[in-house]
Amino acid sequence: MKTLIYAHRGASKQAPENTMPAFTFAYELGADGIETDIQLTKDHVPVLIHDENVRRTTNGTGFVQDYTFKQLQQLDAGSWFSENFMNTRIISLEQLLSWVKDKELKLNLELKTKIIPYKHIEQIVYDLLIKYDKLNQTVISSFNPSTIQNMHEIDPNVTTALLTSQKKVDLFRFAKQLGASGLHIKSRLLNPPFLNKATENGLYVATYTINRKFEMLRCYKLGCHAIISDLPHLAIETRELYEQNILK
Repeated sequence: MKTLIYAHRGASKQAPENTMPAFTFAYELGADGIETDIQLTKDHVPVLIHDENVRRTTNGTGFVQDYTFKQLQQLDAGSWFSENFMNTRIISLEQLLSWVKDKELKLNLELKTKIIPYKHIEQIVYDLLIKYDKLNQTVISSFNPSTIQNMHEIDPNVTTALLTSQKKVDLFRFAKQLGASGLHIKSRLLNPPFLNKATENGLYVATYTINRKFEMLRCYKLGCHAIISDLPHLAIETRELYEQNILK
């Protein structure tokens, strides 16, 4: 089984995270998929930004939920990274789906509902995936168990993954009860017993955030379903060398 490579927030070491330049770089590099984060605007538009507050990655201040989508698009989401990306804009999930429409590119959509439980975000995202016929190419992930459960209740066939950075008691049973298809775990949790237990429970395992070559190689050796990396070019290069038995 080939381990999939998701570009974390796009190729986020080469361009501003969660923006079209980062997604375009990831696609051109040959990543299998893109991982991105979804918050909800004041007018209920799902937008791609990691933080609940716009301060870190734009020239604005305040919470995403207090902006309309039109207002968010007035912000500069690129200059913080480099002046080469001045006037890069925050985009909506719909804009991403429109761009991906004719591409064989997987999506890992993380719904950021742990801090702000955006009302109806699961249904809004689901409806857009149906509209653009991308449900089968998408996994919905979240640190919020309720979001996983809500999505499963909307459609049991949606691929979902519970995000966790801690080894919890009865984690596998808990994930199954939520209707999760997999677990997206912090790399330190990854080991053969964990993978075996997940397989026994019918769960796949992906790991984040894998940026060092030796970590990538370890994931490939263990047969991890997917890795999430800021450096998709390095992950692809390392996977190719591993598949050719040049790296062992």
